[in-house]
Amino acid sequence: MAHKDEEPQGDAENTSGPESESEAPASGSGSAEELTVDDILGAAQSAEAAAAQEGVLADLESALLNDLKRLQAEYANYRRRTEEQREIEIERAKGSAAKGLIPVLDDLDRAAKHGDLEDGTAFSAIAEKIRAVAERMGVTSYGAAGELFDPQQHEAIFQQPTPGVTETTILEVVELGYRLGSIELRPAKVVVAVPAE
Repeated sequence: MAHKDEEPQGDAENTSGPESESEAPASGSGSAEELTVDDILGAAQSAEAAAAQEGVLADLESALLNDLKRLQAEYANYRRRTEEQREIEIERAKGSAAKGLIPVLDDLDRAAKHGDLEDGTAFSAIAEKIRAVAERMGVTSYGAAGELFDPQQHEAIFQQPTPGVTETTILEVVELGYRLGSIELRPAKVVVAVPAE
């Protein structure tokens, strides 16, 4: 009887063993399927999040690049405007100094016409130095008898009808005109010959 009792127990163990073994893989395979689905969903979500993050970073990079380009353009414009303003101020300062020299240059021209600037005299040496300073500054004179009259450059203080003249020409220069580069410091004051009627 002891053998009979042992056999059923063995059978019970055998029957319970395979059932439990068969259940274990079933439950194990079910959890493996759930993990795999979760892993796939997690991987898909993390890929979407990474793509979204890359899109945000690309937008941020583009915005920063546009800001940098705008700042560079603003700085280039600022430098250009500053340089132009500096050049204008330099020309203005030179023009102011040159205008102060014009009466002195006029006096030197009058002295030369009256024969007061003889070579070798102290006055002649001073006159040459003053003219050299004006030339270094870029001051040039214009206006000579015989030139065609140009109302943009010359100021006619007297018109004299002259026979044989076909165009208005400069007959006499009363005061020379002066320029500093392209800036007109003073127009030449002239007497003009006009055609006689």
